[in-house]
Amino acid sequence: MLTKRDPSPEEDRAREVCSQYGDRPEELLEILHGVQHVLGYIPETTIPVIAKALNLSRAEVYGVVSFYHDFRRQPAGRHEIKICRAESCQAMQGEALCDHAQTALGVGFGETSNDRLVTLEAVYCLGLCALSPAMMVDGRPYGRVGPAKFDAVLTELLSEAAE
Repeated sequence: MLTKRDPSPEEDRAREVCSQYGDRPEELLEILHGVQHVLGYIPETTIPVIAKALNLSRAEVYGVVSFYHDFRRQPAGRHEIKICRAESCQAMQGEALCDHAQTALGVGFGETSNDRLVTLEAVYCLGLCALSPAMMVDGRPYGRVGPAKFDAVLTELLSEAAE
């Protein structure tokens, strides 16, 4: 016999966001942004809730979540480091920066450190091509970033977190 379980708080919040947009399927992107804003990510358990509210299939909702890189399916770290991987940054030793960042943080792109302090993300243009390679830390841009500058920014970030 199947028993009905109570919805999780995340599911309730997703339902509220859908309702704010009139449960309209054409508002799917706005709804997903809203859910991510409220919860910090889009939990797997909210996908069927959103699909039902909008009369879409789970596959349709999941397809949008998985297609757009800005949607998170796991909680992000306290700090977010985005490193540009576009052509200009690649031409200016960007791959070396990427390798160094992954080693220094002990995570790959799209992953969060075990202490949940830092999430590393790849982006494909920060608009800082003249200052390649570039990165953004918690919304603050940095240009001409090499391993030493990356380490200095990371050290500052970690020391602020320890306070």
